[in-house]
Amino acid sequence: MDFWERLKNFKLVRKIVYAIVGFISYPGLTMVNRLKIYGTEHIRKLPDNNVLFVSNHQTYFADVITFLHIFCAVKWGKQNKLGIPYYLLNPFTNVYYVAAEETMKGSFISRLFTLAGALMVKRTWRSEGTEVRKGLDPSDTRKIMRTLKHNWVITFPQGTTKPFAPGRKGTAHIIRLTRPLVVPVVIDGFWRAFNKKGLKFKKTGTLLSVNFKAPLQINYDASAEIILDQIMDAIEQSKEHMIKAKVVRHET
Repeated sequence: MDFWERLKNFKLVRKIVYAIVGFISYPGLTMVNRLKIYGTEHIRKLPDNNVLFVSNHQTYFADVITFLHIFCAVKWGKQNKLGIPYYLLNPFTNVYYVAAEETMKGSFISRLFTLAGALMVKRTWRSEGTEVRKGLDPSDTRKIMRTLKHNWVITFPQGTTKPFAPGRKGTAHIIRLTRPLVVPVVIDGFWRAFNKKGLKFKKTGTLLSVNFKAPLQINYDASAEIILDQIMDAIEQSKEHMIKAKVVRHET
């Protein structure tokens, strides 16, 4: 466990990072752009642990930062809005997010974001631009399982910001093993507003949307393929949703 990994285990450190990143990012989400939030009533009813949020992915960091804003706001009683960000004075830190190790070790800024609760995994199929393997490493799986015992975890089953990319079975295997409450989240607009890393603006005045759906009813004894199909449909990244998106673009 390196220096950054040890630091993130201290809640005070994470709260300081949340406050700094939160106050810096707040104007870009609510003033430079427009943020619409749906379904936070589903968050309020969740237990304190063994909750897995599954979402589509559009930038490396802006998506996660927005989730953390929302979770903190909900803790302070907000519903489907952020409001004034006084919630950053005592943020909700009982949440971690799955991120590719290669991405999180790429720069000082990304290492700083590690302190916000990154679970660094080697699930990415590329290392320094070379294809080396696919799927979750067993030690990564155990890391996520241990974290779920006491926390919420955010994961992006596609493992990439490319829309409608196929999901990875690793997420389904973790669901079969840990039997968490699985909350699907659908985001949109981030790819228009931010660059790939989510740290620079591409376009201002963009509508950003985050939709938390009700927890899925999952047959945990079903195959990983069936569970993954259910997840991909819930986060609107299935082949059917891709076809619908192409039709809409063609009509417009």
